Amino acid sequence: MIKVGTLAKIRRLYFRDKQSIKEICRQTGMSRNTVRSWLRDPEMVEPKYPARVIVSKLDAYSETLSLWLKADSGRGKRERRTKGQMWQALCELGYTGSYGRVCAFARLWKIQEGLAAAKGAFIPLKFRQGEAFQFDWSTEYTFIGGIRRRVELAHTKLCASRAFWLVAYPGQGHEMLFDAHARAFEAFGGVPQRGIYDNMKTAVDQVLAGKKRKINARFEAMTGHYLFEPEFCNVASGWEKGIVEKNVRDRRTSIWHRAKDRRWADWAELNAWLAEQSKVAWADLNHPEYPAMKVADVLQDEQTQLMPVPRPFDGYVELLARVTSTSLIHLERNRYSVPTEHANSVVSLRIYHDHIAAVADGVRVAAHQRCFDRSQTFYDWQHYISLLERKPGGLRNGAPFETMPAAFKQLQAILMRKSGGDAVMAQVLAAVPVHGLDAVLVAAELALESGKPSGEHVLNVLARLKSNTPAANLGEAMAAELAHLPLKLRVEPTANVARYDDLRQSVVPSAVSGVQP
Repeated sequence: MIKVGTLAKIRRLYFRDKQSIKEICRQTGMSRNTVRSWLRDPEMVEPKYPARVIVSKLDAYSETLSLWLKADSGRGKRERRTKGQMWQALCELGYTGSYGRVCAFARLWKIQEGLAAAKGAFIPLKFRQGEAFQFDWSTEYTFIGGIRRRVELAHTKLCASRAFWLVAYPGQGHEMLFDAHARAFEAFGGVPQRGIYDNMKTAVDQVLAGKKRKINARFEAMTGHYLFEPEFCNVASGWEKGIVEKNVRDRRTSIWHRAKDRRWADWAELNAWLAEQSKVAWADLNHPEYPAMKVADVLQDEQTQLMPVPRPFDGYVELLARVTSTSLIHLERNRYSVPTEHANSVVSLRIYHDHIAAVADGVRVAAHQRCFDRSQTFYDWQHYISLLERKPGGLRNGAPFETMPAAFKQLQAILMRKSGGDAVMAQVLAAVPVHGLDAVLVAAELALESGKPSGEHVLNVLARLKSNTPAANLGEAMAAELAHLPLKLRVEPTANVARYDDLRQSVVPSAVSGVQP
């Protein structure tokens, strides 16, 4: 293939310098026929050659890859496969080429289809250690408890060290937001000076002119607790917190693509796995500004610049709830029990990310694990004990008492065979608030082991256990063992032979005087 510069040299040597074709061939190293063929053209023309046909290993899979790219173009960002995943799938089909060739094909395909995104220009940012962190949410999906659920994934990332923390929640409420901050600060080992957010509704009540914001009072209380200053991006300017925005994209491909297809027993199991994966990433990822160092190494340096972590913020959402006549409160289409003393009254309901608590007159009266399903009822059978004194018949078919321990259910089944057994069982359960669940449960188990349980037997065993101070202070198992030991006197009698001498002295004088003893 002759170059344009070589052709220009040939023409100069022949037409300007009047060199012979033989001399031109000697200087250029080209054959005479080639020189003559280019000199026949009266004008200088750029040489043109037919396009070279290049055979690629990807040609056999180009149609398949095009179909995959077209299918992904119609999906949401979180549902699209990465180029690495497509390359691995092609390798499973028999492709032996490189990953770079797949990426080049994808870029060319997007340009041809008019899907290539327009790129803007941005100013790179730099943060001091301990200066700031960025926070954002992403929406993902996975299987939890056998059901495919929507997951709100909280991303918290330090701007200097690039250490991040992931926590999964069923929503983006205040209680979830506060818990995400508490977990992240605990994992980082400190609190930065500033937090950078978008204008999320849980933080900003109203966007005002410029950078002015009407901040949510509950959110501001949280920032005051941890002593960091909140900063909010301009509207529709996500690049102002580009560090965490990039983290959302990177973690979706590096971590979440392994989590979305797994089956998780509950939210706690998922979050434990995410915490482990976050720490593994710290040790594996190179820092973008210090390639020779890992993120974990830079985090150790940044921890010295962070503010100390205080106790976790009490991040609950408080609502007023009316207790029904069946001593239930309603929340998110579920029902939770409270003590019957508060039936038909109004209590304060404190909602946390994983549990709820009912408060009356400043005292917590009930607590339940929070359920995110619908139409579920959760009873604490102890909430209904006081009502049994007036309504013992409620034991027979009372729904709350289905959750009693097995020993109580067994004892109930035996006592209910006799007349008035419901009242006797009510007396046994009435001892729970007085003596504690563990003590009454041990007494019931011991009575059942005797083979002839009764209400009086349970209460007698309970009194015996409570009178034995060491046993009362021990655990359930130890108390049961002590109950099987033989009875022992607290003050054992001692041998005293001197009393026989006293008796002899009183008997002998009487005999001498002739008086019968």
